[in-house]
Amino acid sequence: MAMSVGRLVRSADFEKVLQARVVARSEHFAIHHAPGHPERRVGPKLSTGGAPKGDESVDDSPANVSDGRWLGTVIPKRHARPSVMRSLMKRQIRAVMALHAAQLPAGLWVVRQRSAFDRKRFLSASSEALREAARNELLAVFRTVPRGSLA
Repeated sequence: MAMSVGRLVRSADFEKVLQARVVARSEHFAIHHAPGHPERRVGPKLSTGGAPKGDESVDDSPANVSDGRWLGTVIPKRHARPSVMRSLMKRQIRAVMALHAAQLPAGLWVVRQRSAFDRKRFLSASSEALREAARNELLAVFRTVPRGSLA
Protein backbone atom coordinates (compact mmCIF):
# COMPACT_ATOMS: atom_id res chain seq x y z
CA MET A 1 0.00 0.00 0.00
CA ALA A 2 1.34 3.44 -0.93
CA MET A 3 1.81 5.97 1.84
CA SER A 4 0.26 9.40 1.87
CA VAL A 5 2.89 11.93 0.84
CA GLY A 6 2.16 15.64 1.29
CA ARG A 7 3.28 18.31 -1.13
CA LEU A 8 5.72 21.10 -0.50
CA VAL A 9 4.32 24.41 -1.70
CA ARG A 10 6.23 27.17 0.11
CA SER A 11 9.44 28.56 -1.30
CA ALA A 12 10.96 28.60 2.21
CA ASP A 13 10.51 24.82 2.43
CA PHE A 14 12.09 24.33 -1.00
CA GLU A 15 15.04 26.54 -0.03
CA LYS A 16 15.56 24.58 3.19
CA VAL A 17 15.61 21.24 1.40
CA LEU A 18 17.71 22.37 -1.55
CA GLN A 19 20.37 23.67 0.86
CA ALA A 20 20.57 20.18 2.37
CA ARG A 21 22.91 17.65 0.82
CA VAL A 22 21.94 15.49 -2.12
CA VAL A 23 21.19 11.97 -0.85
CA ALA A 24 21.00 10.30 -4.27
CA ARG A 25 21.58 11.28 -7.87
CA SER A 26 21.36 9.86 -11.35
CA GLU A 27 22.06 11.21 -14.81
CA HIS A 28 18.88 13.31 -14.86
CA PHE A 29 17.69 13.59 -11.24
CA ALA A 30 18.94 14.58 -7.78
CA ILE A 31 17.12 13.81 -4.54
CA HIS A 32 17.46 16.15 -1.56
CA HIS A 33 16.24 15.46 1.99
CA ALA A 34 15.89 17.58 5.10
CA PRO A 35 14.44 16.33 8.37
CA GLY A 36 11.47 18.14 9.84
CA HIS A 37 8.09 19.43 8.80
CA PRO A 38 6.96 22.15 6.40
CA GLU A 39 6.73 25.63 7.89
CA ARG A 40 3.34 26.60 9.21
CA ARG A 41 1.49 29.33 7.40
CA VAL A 42 1.73 32.69 9.13
CA GLY A 43 -0.47 35.65 8.38
CA PRO A 44 -4.06 36.27 7.44
CA LYS A 45 -6.13 33.51 5.91
CA LEU A 46 -7.62 34.03 2.47
CA SER A 47 -11.37 34.47 2.22
CA THR A 48 -13.23 32.35 -0.29
CA GLY A 49 -16.78 33.59 0.16
CA GLY A 50 -18.91 30.52 0.83
CA ALA A 51 -16.13 28.39 2.30
CA PRO A 52 -16.89 26.82 5.67
CA LYS A 53 -15.50 28.63 8.69
CA GLY A 54 -12.82 26.68 10.48
CA ASP A 55 -9.57 27.01 12.37
CA GLU A 56 -7.35 25.09 9.97
CA SER A 57 -5.52 26.68 7.08
CA VAL A 58 -5.64 25.20 3.60
CA ASP A 59 -2.17 23.70 4.13
CA ASP A 60 -3.38 21.92 7.27
CA SER A 61 -6.53 20.56 5.65
CA PRO A 62 -7.07 16.82 5.14
CA ALA A 63 -6.04 17.17 1.48
CA ASN A 64 -2.47 17.94 2.59
CA VAL A 65 -2.22 15.37 5.39
CA SER A 66 0.94 13.32 5.20
CA ASP A 67 2.52 10.36 6.94
CA GLY A 68 5.52 12.52 7.84
CA ARG A 69 6.88 12.87 4.31
CA TRP A 70 6.43 15.88 2.04
CA LEU A 71 7.56 16.05 -1.58
CA GLY A 72 8.46 18.92 -3.84
CA THR A 73 9.54 18.75 -7.46
CA VAL A 74 11.83 21.07 -9.38
CA ILE A 75 11.64 20.69 -13.15
CA PRO A 76 13.36 23.68 -14.81
CA LYS A 77 12.10 24.84 -18.19
CA ARG A 78 15.62 24.65 -19.57
CA HIS A 79 15.52 20.86 -19.03
CA ALA A 80 11.88 20.26 -20.04
CA ARG A 81 10.67 23.04 -22.30
CA PRO A 82 7.11 21.87 -23.12
CA SER A 83 4.72 22.00 -20.17
CA VAL A 84 3.47 18.52 -21.04
CA MET A 85 6.99 17.20 -20.40
CA ARG A 86 7.25 18.98 -17.03
CA SER A 87 3.87 17.52 -16.04
CA LEU A 88 4.95 14.04 -17.13
CA MET A 89 8.10 14.29 -14.98
CA LYS A 90 6.16 15.51 -11.94
CA ARG A 91 3.62 12.68 -12.24
CA GLN A 92 6.40 10.09 -12.48
CA ILE A 93 8.25 11.57 -9.49
CA ARG A 94 5.09 11.55 -7.33
CA ALA A 95 4.23 7.97 -8.33
CA VAL A 96 7.71 6.62 -7.59
CA MET A 97 7.92 8.54 -4.29
CA ALA A 98 4.60 7.02 -3.20
CA LEU A 99 5.98 3.53 -3.91
CA HIS A 100 9.13 4.12 -1.82
CA ALA A 101 7.79 6.44 0.90
CA ALA A 102 7.30 3.70 3.50
CA GLN A 103 11.03 2.84 3.42
CA LEU A 104 12.26 6.45 3.44
CA PRO A 105 12.95 8.55 6.53
CA ALA A 106 10.34 11.15 7.43
CA GLY A 107 10.96 14.72 6.43
CA LEU A 108 11.01 17.05 3.47
CA TRP A 109 12.01 15.66 0.08
CA VAL A 110 12.73 17.46 -3.18
CA VAL A 111 13.42 15.69 -6.46
CA ARG A 112 15.17 17.98 -8.92
CA GLN A 113 15.73 17.36 -12.60
CA ARG A 114 19.44 18.00 -13.24
CA SER A 115 19.63 17.66 -17.00
CA ALA A 116 17.45 17.31 -20.08
CA PHE A 117 16.52 14.04 -21.72
CA ASP A 118 17.93 13.69 -25.25
CA ARG A 119 15.47 15.36 -27.65
CA LYS A 120 16.79 13.28 -30.55
CA ARG A 121 15.92 10.07 -28.71
CA PHE A 122 12.57 11.28 -27.32
CA LEU A 123 10.89 13.22 -30.12
CA SER A 124 7.56 13.64 -28.34
CA ALA A 125 7.33 15.33 -24.94
CA SER A 126 4.50 12.99 -23.96
CA SER A 127 5.81 9.75 -25.46
CA GLU A 128 5.50 6.39 -23.77
CA ALA A 129 9.24 5.92 -24.24
CA LEU A 130 10.04 9.10 -22.29
CA ARG A 131 7.60 8.15 -19.54
CA GLU A 132 9.20 4.71 -19.19
CA ALA A 133 12.76 6.09 -19.29
CA ALA A 134 11.99 8.66 -16.58
CA ARG A 135 10.14 6.12 -14.41
CA ASN A 136 12.90 3.51 -14.68
CA GLU A 137 15.59 6.05 -13.82
CA LEU A 138 13.55 7.35 -10.86
CA LEU A 139 12.95 3.81 -9.59
CA ALA A 140 16.69 3.15 -9.78
CA VAL A 141 17.72 6.38 -8.04
CA PHE A 142 15.14 5.94 -5.24
CA ARG A 143 16.58 2.46 -4.59
CA THR A 144 19.95 4.12 -3.84
CA VAL A 145 18.57 6.47 -1.17
CA PRO A 146 19.86 5.44 2.28
CA ARG A 147 17.04 3.93 4.33
CA GLY A 148 18.25 4.92 7.80
CA SER A 149 18.37 8.33 9.40
CA LEU A 150 19.78 10.95 7.02
CA ALA A 151 20.24 13.74 9.55
